[in-house]
Amino acid sequence: MSYTRQDVIVSRDCPAVTVPYGSPVTIEKGCEATITQQLGGTYTVLVQGNMYRVEGVDGDALGFEATEAVVHRHEGPVTAQAIEDAAWSMLATCYDPEIPVDIVALGLVYSCTVTPLSEDQYRVEVQMTLTAPGCGMGTMIADEARDKILNIHGVEEAKVDLVWDPPWSREMISEPARLQLGLL
Repeated sequence: MSYTRQDVIVSRDCPAVTVPYGSPVTIEKGCEATITQQLGGTYTVLVQGNMYRVEGVDGDALGFEATEAVVHRHEGPVTAQAIEDAAWSMLATCYDPEIPVDIVALGLVYSCTVTPLSEDQYRVEVQMTLTAPGCGMGTMIADEARDKILNIHGVEEAKVDLVWDPPWSREMISEPARLQLGLL
């Protein structure tokens, strides 16, 4: 994980999405990009004054090793508690591309419920919100959370709903995250 800005030359056409709107774009080969955030398996880059998010699978275009989704395997039996613990751990690897704090520490995740489907298969349902209701990245962040939860051994189904009640406020940010953001 890195917060240090780094300038790179994009080595190939690279799929990305605009931040904060979430529109798909292609960053062209040869462009200079400044990496502003490298967290949770994604990159936030500035190109010609515009901010974009690049997925880890395309990290090679930025000079890094491309990364695939990580399957989370836990020690011991597959239980509802083990799945819930793993789900919270995976949610803590999801980041808003504009804020270097994970969605759990930001207080965006309101609930994580695990329901057994069979002896060793589970469904995980998450309710989360965003720092601003109009954020175009909301669906992308929720999809990332769902995809990461689906990579937990024993999870058969995952659903992540964006909710607006209660409205998010700065008071929901964890104390360590507030300290990191300079809000204390």
